[in-house]
Amino acid sequence: MKNLLCLLPFLFIILSIQAQQLSCKLEELTAPDYIKAVEKSGKTCILPIGVFEKHGPHLPLGTDLYIAREYALRAAEKEYTVVFPWYYFSQINEARQQPGTFAYTPELIWKILQETLNELARNGFEKIIIVNGHGGNSAFLNYFGMAQLSERRSYSLYWFQPANDPEVLKKAEALTQHDRYDQHAGNKESSVLSAIVPEVVHLDRAGQQSGIDLDRLKTLQNVYTGIWWYAKYPNHYSGDGSKANAQAGELLINSTVGQLVKLIQAVKKDEVTPALQKQFFDESENPLKTKQ
Repeated sequence: MKNLLCLLPFLFIILSIQAQQLSCKLEELTAPDYIKAVEKSGKTCILPIGVFEKHGPHLPLGTDLYIAREYALRAAEKEYTVVFPWYYFSQINEARQQPGTFAYTPELIWKILQETLNELARNGFEKIIIVNGHGGNSAFLNYFGMAQLSERRSYSLYWFQPANDPEVLKKAEALTQHDRYDQHAGNKESSVLSAIVPEVVHLDRAGQQSGIDLDRLKTLQNVYTGIWWYAKYPNHYSGDGSKANAQAGELLINSTVGQLVKLIQAVKKDEVTPALQKQFFDESENPLKTKQ
């Protein structure tokens, strides 16, 4: 009995190591491990969303995929959650004229995202966090999120929206440059990708095309038109990535990942959103009985 008690600390260490070895990547989990992962994650998972599109003359087509999943994986290492594989069914009609753009129909991107969420829920997840790496998805995801209220759901959907830390931006800029038009494949995005996968970044090509705003719709005020991005940036390049570097990229990544870790922790504890959703759906079934 005494010898058994002496072995207990080592047993705890072994069990701890085994628990830590449970991958956060959904595609790496065996079916039995998947069950453990759902429980360990608090039934929470991350869906990192990117797209295939041009990123200036120097970054790869999968830039947004690399970035969204890197944020998710780094955060999951600090606060365990399951991370879905690369997801690239996104809104990218504004770049259909550029080579390598995969612009699926609006109906398809809506349906596949909804069915992916349905399948995640059917497989045990009750809280799903979208980490979006593609700016062109913003309007789509806002409307998609609101449309979740169109029928009762068995899960709660959260869209991570990190804030820019002025001090981090200042430090990153000091390591690189001020980029007036920095939106797409510019200084920040090029720096982040240089930190993640430097082998597919070609900063020496960044100056081969212009990323300056042409402002071709300047005569139109107070109006929206779908051609706005093409009118500004026909090269699908906004900014200047020529002086980007990995050190600045790490600063930017760490800032975003820190915010994502806090969100995961908050989402795991969140009881308000699921409760409000249930109340909302209950009341929606008979609005005449909703207290006025």
